[in-house]
Amino acid sequence: MALTPTEKIWMDGELVDWGEARVHVLTHSLHYGLGVFEGIRAYPTSQGVAVFRLTDHIARLFSGAHILGLKVPFGSEELVDAVKTVVAVNGLDTCYIRPIIYLGYGEMGLNPIPCRVNVAVACWPWGSYLGDDGVANGIRLKVSSWARHDPRAMPTAAKGTGMYINSSLAKVEAVLAGYDEAVLLTTDGQVSEGSGENIFVVRRGRILTPPASSVGALEGITADSVRTIAADLGFEVSESHLRRTDLYMAEEVWLTGTAAEVVPVTSVDDRVVGSGSPGPVTRAIQERFFLAVRGELDRYKDWVEHVT
Repeated sequence: MALTPTEKIWMDGELVDWGEARVHVLTHSLHYGLGVFEGIRAYPTSQGVAVFRLTDHIARLFSGAHILGLKVPFGSEELVDAVKTVVAVNGLDTCYIRPIIYLGYGEMGLNPIPCRVNVAVACWPWGSYLGDDGVANGIRLKVSSWARHDPRAMPTAAKGTGMYINSSLAKVEAVLAGYDEAVLLTTDGQVSEGSGENIFVVRRGRILTPPASSVGALEGITADSVRTIAADLGFEVSESHLRRTDLYMAEEVWLTGTAAEVVPVTSVDDRVVGSGSPGPVTRAIQERFFLAVRGELDRYKDWVEHVT
């Protein structure tokens, strides 16, 4: 989706014009991909615009920076405030928010220790990543020929910038083959995650999702929210190792992520999932999720943080 420019971006403690938010061509992270980022969403509520699970996202951002050895020159509360400031100053009641921590200009080479750490926060209007039709009617999924990173090769618990080359390769392969999204397997054939989403299946009435710690998947904040919602609705939710054939035989499949939100899957590798339409479990979870992010359910009121 094309970017829609907004007015201001927060860079290292200052608000700058969108068109002036620039970095040097020799910025270290551009060459070596060492950085961490987050995807966050703000939604309209009856009490004004609110950011969904903002503190949790910023905590994960700092955890990722710690894993990669990046010393952030701001505190977590400062970045929570920066996000709220950026949303407010741009006058948006719904938007996608991108904080990023990266290594800046001044040093080059594989040793990042001498590099300056920079931080930026931007936001812009952005619909559901896989489209409104995908959210409503479901998407077609392809198992990628690219394997997910092995956790012994890359620290998959961090939302690292350069690590998303793996996701981009899988996404492009799927789109060029006529599918909406890719799902990646581990090198030994276990289901890991989508190119930017966690995955859930319903089998024999139980909700199953791969254990992130052993399959190289990111521990998703939307996935965590969905697990809570599912349990509150009375569904049994378990972590389970899954093979691609488990996706074929599932009664329902859906993806979760901040950008994608909650998206039903209607086919995997041209095998129809269930009835070929979003199933009742998916629909029930979707409905409650979209109420929760807009602050309409007291049970989840702590998940929304108001901008003003």
